[in-house]
Amino acid sequence: MAVHDHCSQAPPMRIPALNSTGGFGRPMVNHLAHATAVTRHPLGSKTVSVLLPR
Repeated sequence: MAVHDHCSQAPPMRIPALNSTGGFGRPMVNHLAHATAVTRHPLGSKTVSVLLPR
């Protein structure tokens, strides 16, 4: 699975806070995935790829 966007920065890994929103997605994906990779492109965008188990 791959997701592409126009921001060159890798998605941040942060500690989720129960009293606010955000911070849950990337740790959850990393826990479920066999591997993740961020590929930066010359024009400033990136693609985040994830290898998920079957």
